[in-house]
Amino acid sequence: MAGKSSAKAPVLKPRLRVTCGKHIALGPGKMELLALLVETESLNEAARRMNMSYMRAWTLIKTMEKCFRKPIVVAERGGKSGGGMKVTPTGRLALALYQEMETTALKSVKTPWHQLQKLLHA
Repeated sequence: MAGKSSAKAPVLKPRLRVTCGKHIALGPGKMELLALLVETESLNEAARRMNMSYMRAWTLIKTMEKCFRKPIVVAERGGKSGGGMKVTPTGRLALALYQEMETTALKSVKTPWHQLQKLLHA
């Protein structure tokens, strides 16, 4: 197809990170993990969907927990229905606020982003 570019259109992906001392409390990966925990209520399943080990997912949760005043998740022991992990109201609020910050960030750069797109291959 002559005249058409095979490259995909550029996409702007803001990467917000919230740090607490030397720890990253929140970032894109941790927010994806938290969102999957809301959906699945299983750390094992959330980790599997992100193609990460359970231990890596657990480490991310522990890092987030160190940075918050209140728990962001609660683990439930196994039993007939099995165990799981639920995101607390604090965790859900943190997720919602982070998503709002991402949306706001994208809106705030709309004009320069459109100008920058004109300079890039599409």
